[in-house]
Amino acid sequence: MAQRLEATSIVLLGTIRADGWPRISPCEAYIVDGDLMLGMMWRSKKALDLLRDPRLTVATPQTEREPVHGDLKMYGSVVDVPNQERRVQYADTVDAAITWRPPEPYHLFAFDVERAGFISFGGKRRLLRWSPESGLEVRPHPDDATGAG
Repeated sequence: MAQRLEATSIVLLGTIRADGWPRISPCEAYIVDGDLMLGMMWRSKKALDLLRDPRLTVATPQTEREPVHGDLKMYGSVVDVPNQERRVQYADTVDAAITWRPPEPYHLFAFDVERAGFISFGGKRRLLRWSPESGLEVRPHPDDATGAG
């Protein structure tokens, strides 16, 4: 699943706006010392959403009509990262990936994944789920159940 994240470094975030409606926003995501980190512009709407309500859905984007890559979806909550050492680690990771460092101030969150799922299609179809209670489960793919493929 980390490979899917690292393939583009872009994810779609699902946050909850102040009025209760959902918000979908693109964001760069980087794995820093084993943590999924999300950096955001200072006072951006998605960052304000997360400061108010830390629940979050993260999904990898699908850009092909016939999906080449699988869809990774994760559910959980974020924790604000004020620690300067962690912020430097994040900035170093971004700089190594795209030769740019986020200027302060910016919001930085660590994503605590509580559940995840992965589905792929075509000849390499798979359906995986993960939760702390069940661990990693390989599930029957919906295309296999219907005979489609």
